Amino acid sequence: MNHLATHYNTLYQTAVQKIYAGQYETDPLIDDPTDTRRGLTLLIRPDEIIRSRIRHFLDQLALVAPGQYFYPASDMHVTVMAVISAVPGFTVDQIDPKAYEALVQRSLAGIQPFQLDFRGLTASPAGVLVQGFPGGAALNDIRDQLRANFKTSTLPQSLDARYPIQTAHLTIARLRQPLADVPTYLEMIEKYRSVHFGTMQAHQLELVYNDWYQRAAHTQKLAQFALGSQKTM
Repeated sequence: MNHLATHYNTLYQTAVQKIYAGQYETDPLIDDPTDTRRGLTLLIRPDEIIRSRIRHFLDQLALVAPGQYFYPASDMHVTVMAVISAVPGFTVDQIDPKAYEALVQRSLAGIQPFQLDFRGLTASPAGVLVQGFPGGAALNDIRDQLRANFKTSTLPQSLDARYPIQTAHLTIARLRQPLADVPTYLEMIEKYRSVHFGTMQAHQLELVYNDWYQRAAHTQKLAQFALGSQKTM
C-alpha cells in the first residue's frame, strides 16, 4: 500500500502543477459518435455502496466544474488488465472470445477473493481518479499469470502496451472542455483527498468488449469469472 500511496501522491502533485499552469488535457473524442476505438478488458466492478458514494462526490464536483464528463455508476470499473487496448476499428468478431475466456480462467486458478479499499482521490491532467488499494498480492498475481500465459499463447494481445499496469484506481471524471474555475476545481478534489469511499470484497471479474470509456451502451460482457472457483459464471 505504501508504494501505491506514493505513486498516487506523485501523480496528484504532478497533475496539480500542470493544471494550475493551464497544461491540462481535454478529450475531444468523448462526444464523437464516429469514435471506433474498441478493446478487450478484464475488469472488476465496484459495489453499489462505493458507486453511490462516488456519485455523491461527482454531484458536488459538477457544481464547480459543469460540462465535464462524469462517469455514470454503470461504467465505473477497475482495470485488471487491458488485454487488447482500445484501438480504432477493432471488432469482437476479429477474435475468438472463448479462447480468451479459457486463458483468463487458467490465469485465475488458485486466486481467492481479495479486498479492495477505495480511499481518497488523485488526479491526472485529464481527469479525476479514486485511489484503490488491493489487499494482499492477489491482484498482482492475476496480472503476472495473465502476462505469463499470454506470452506463451498465440492470441492477439497488447498487455502493458501503454504502460505496465500497477494500480487499482477508478477513473471517475474526464475533462471534455476548458475548466471555468481551476482553483475551485482543485479545491474540491483536495477536499476529498482522504475520504473513504468504501471497502469491498473482489470476488467476480468480467471480460468485456468495450469502448475507450467503458460506456455501458458500447460494452459487451463476454465472460464472468468467480474467484476461488474453476468455473465461469
